[in-house]
Amino acid sequence: MKNLAIVLAILVLALLAVVLLQSTDIAIIVNGQKLVGPAKLAAEGWGVLVAMVALFCVAILLVFVFAGVGLILLGLLVLAGLLAAWLVFPFLMPLLIPLFLVWIFVAVVRRSSKSDA
Repeated sequence: MKNLAIVLAILVLALLAVVLLQSTDIAIIVNGQKLVGPAKLAAEGWGVLVAMVALFCVAILLVFVFAGVGLILLGLLVLAGLLAAWLVFPFLMPLLIPLFLVWIFVAVVRRSSKSDA
């Protein structure tokens, strides 16, 4: 596992180096003047920063998924989706409440059948 983490860190650094060394055809205009030199690099650096944050977020998510805690996060995501659906589409609540009750019933039945076995 430690070797995998080292390999992934090296891959992220290599990707960062490739992105920083690529030239782009994007022109950033400030007060009618094109940015050049270090100012252009600093302005383009925000894209790299956003990409790095996104990569780290994905890496953290994958750690949770592979560790099994992802199921708890997935359950919370489902509950958040139910809450969002309730807020956005309140006329669907007569359908969502029975579905939630069926979900709870199935979870209780599966839990009791696993404890009996």
